[in-house]
Amino acid sequence: MAFRHSGHKSYLTSTMTDRFDCYYCRDNLHGKKYVKKEEKHVCTKCFNKLCANTCAECKRPVGADSKELHHKNRYWHEDCFRCAKCYKPLASESFNARDDGKIMCGKCGSREDGNRCQGCYKVVMPGSQNVEYKNKLWHEECFTCFECKQPIRTQSFLAKGDDIYCAPCHDKKFAKKCFHCKQAITSGGISYQDQPWHSECFVCHTCRKTLAGARFTSHEDKVYCVDCFKTDVAKKCHGCKNPITGFGHGTNVVNYEGYSWHEYCFNCKKCCLTLANKRFVINGDHVFCPDCAKKV
Repeated sequence: MAFRHSGHKSYLTSTMTDRFDCYYCRDNLHGKKYVKKEEKHVCTKCFNKLCANTCAECKRPVGADSKELHHKNRYWHEDCFRCAKCYKPLASESFNARDDGKIMCGKCGSREDGNRCQGCYKVVMPGSQNVEYKNKLWHEECFTCFECKQPIRTQSFLAKGDDIYCAPCHDKKFAKKCFHCKQAITSGGISYQDQPWHSECFVCHTCRKTLAGARFTSHEDKVYCVDCFKTDVAKKCHGCKNPITGFGHGTNVVNYEGYSWHEYCFNCKKCCLTLANKRFVINGDHVFCPDCAKKV
């Protein structure tokens, strides 16, 4: 902030009886006003015409009868020394002298030189409520969600490229949707058959127990925990009568004419020879190898 320099002209009135002339026109200065300029005595007429400084604002001479203000080798009439923006008189005020030569009051200078809001492109005044993000500045009311246009203020937000979103709008627009409830998955979640699920939505079809992190299987597009699959869905082995779950030991299954066996249960009833991938004979509810079948 620069401050003005001002001063009144030094006017003198001659009362001497000796010859006392104007330096330029040689008129006698006795009894007249004159100006002392660089040790020279000059009448006001010659001063205004030959010596007066030119006002930086109106480009007219700052005459002997005018109050002159000066700053850094520039001169103004008192009435011409005004803010270039709001025209406020600055003769007795602090001011900003800009590099482009303009003189401004403190308020207008701050507006002109201050940081500009990325939303409205107006100056963010010092001390006003504002938001700074990635070295950029916004008025608080201009820092809004790209989608709903509401000010973010104290909410959390997320960025997508150069756009800012409040958390609800970001989730609605960009978050994956749960395959079951169709709502946004904001955190966690699991993937099954290339589809996203909330952990709390991925549950057993029968008992509704969550299956996240647990063993499960599917049947006709429904998922089941192991226990419910065994009791409610799995076929029963025609040999041991236990559920065929496909878990652990005995994952291979033999199917024949509507019956199913664990592979390890598909044995000859008489000699216990395993008959998986071999010829066999069905007799009633039992399976026999060809040799034993001849003896039955």
